[in-house]
Amino acid sequence: MPEETAVYTHGHHESVLRSHTWRTAANSAAYLVGELKPHMRILDIGCGPGTITADLAALVPQGTVTGVDRAPAIVEKARALAAERGLANTDFAVADVHALDYPDDTFCVVHAHQVLQHVGDPVQALREMRRVTKPGGIVAVRESDYGAFTWYPESPVMDDWLDLYHRVARANGAEPDAGRRLFSWARQAGFTDIRSTATNWVFATDEERSWWSGLWADRTTESVYAQQAVDGGHATREQLSAVADAWREWGAQEDGWFLVPHGEVLCRV
Repeated sequence: MPEETAVYTHGHHESVLRSHTWRTAANSAAYLVGELKPHMRILDIGCGPGTITADLAALVPQGTVTGVDRAPAIVEKARALAAERGLANTDFAVADVHALDYPDDTFCVVHAHQVLQHVGDPVQALREMRRVTKPGGIVAVRESDYGAFTWYPESPVMDDWLDLYHRVARANGAEPDAGRRLFSWARQAGFTDIRSTATNWVFATDEERSWWSGLWADRTTESVYAQQAVDGGHATREQLSAVADAWREWGAQEDGWFLVPHGEVLCRV
């Protein structure tokens, strides 16, 4: 069975974790929450620092949630967060979504948030997610779609940023416009009962703009993504610095507004 071939574009720099630790079941998995029952056994793939995992665990108090990620250090962060919240119904492991180390028909729900856009074979990943889900269970996936990101005021340098991100991500074997492809990928993976929806993140208040622009400015110059951009010949350090400045300038605009759309699928097994 194939294993992961893509390179994770974002890495785990503080500017990345600043975003990941903000994510909750409410702002990132609301399309799934209404399907949960207290007894369910859930697998959370690409759990990152564990904030969504912990929220899901609180929603299934008689069930269990297993969080998995490819990065051992980030799995430890998720484990520590669950312990800090006093959650006794969680466990964590290192895993590759292309080849999950679980028997068939193990989980009631298999969930992934912003994972398939980073993997080498999203259809194979969905097949694996389906394999470990019990008959009648749910595979739930939510992915952002970079090509549909929209912001105001317009900024030619931020247009350059979006083009740069696409080039770096695709050079890593990833697909940044995953949101629009989820329904197609799910059908290719063999699902026939698919509910497809979309929801958004919007950053418009002073606080939201400052936070969103700041983490992307820092990510553009200091993260693994920045190094990949330079090493891959996609941008110079000077160009990255100009992009970071454009992010900060946008964040200071009182009329600034940013839309991050997400595609979602609930697939019944």
